[in-house]
Amino acid sequence: MLSVNELALEIFENLAEFAEEFNAAYHELGNGARIVDCGVSTRGGYAAGRAFTEICMGGLGEVDFTMGEIRGVPMPFIEVNTDFPSIACLGAQKAGWTVKVGNYFAMGSGPARALSLKPKHTYEVIGYEDDFDSAVIALESDHLPNGEVMEKIASECHVDVGNVCAVVAPTASLVGSIQVSGRCVETAIYKLNELGFDTTKISAAIGTAPVPPVKKDATKAMGTTNDATIYHGRIMLTMRAPEIRDYLDRIPSNKSKGYGKPFYEIFKEANFDFYQIDTSLFSPAEVVINELDEGVVYHVGAVNPEVTLKSFGLL
Repeated sequence: MLSVNELALEIFENLAEFAEEFNAAYHELGNGARIVDCGVSTRGGYAAGRAFTEICMGGLGEVDFTMGEIRGVPMPFIEVNTDFPSIACLGAQKAGWTVKVGNYFAMGSGPARALSLKPKHTYEVIGYEDDFDSAVIALESDHLPNGEVMEKIASECHVDVGNVCAVVAPTASLVGSIQVSGRCVETAIYKLNELGFDTTKISAAIGTAPVPPVKKDATKAMGTTNDATIYHGRIMLTMRAPEIRDYLDRIPSNKSKGYGKPFYEIFKEANFDFYQIDTSLFSPAEVVINELDEGVVYHVGAVNPEVTLKSFGLL
């Protein structure tokens, strides 16, 4: 079985060896754990954002960039594709690990989750877990982890701390904007999984979303990065699953009762309490599905340029 940690480690090694070329910084802690700073105290950039996103996907996704436009406004777009959607998105990229040690807090994603099985139910559903002697984790945080944090990750992943590797970037950074927009495909896979659909039947996926301008405030940055997919994420899925017709109406974000405002406004109205937000909002704007058994194509949802530009501060 494919090892997402083994594949991601190859990307990490390249990023670490040539950190300066990625506008990143490499650190090795006293306990041997290794970290690449992609935006905490560094500039980062598109190259680092690509590597960060591909690490998140366990080396089973490819990332490209292009310039597009939203209602005539020039905007960079990320494009992500994978031939292993269930493993890459749910088994690796999903931000399913809250890393909290002492005063340190980060959202953890990436292939290390497939060693720690966080959350375990996800791996039971997709029938996957990794077996490798190194753990590669992606941390969304504005601080670098210390030795104690890396030891905790090593313990949860059942590997030596010297074999733990982390890439780190804040939400309010260029790499942060890139890697969250790079979750556009994941939101579709995640949504279908939450609806009870067997995502292992999806054989290929490709998606695109704008890379939002970086906001100074982390909470506002969280809003714009989510809005990139909620209001302008466009996804195509290929699968053999005629039953998908029963899920179509519930896939796109415009079916959520919270739809229609920038995420930051919704979050603020909820007193910044995630539990008060309709989770069905975390979905792509538009999805096309090619179902191969019946040879049919479905199209649901639509992009919302107005809310996208409003969120980005361009309207």
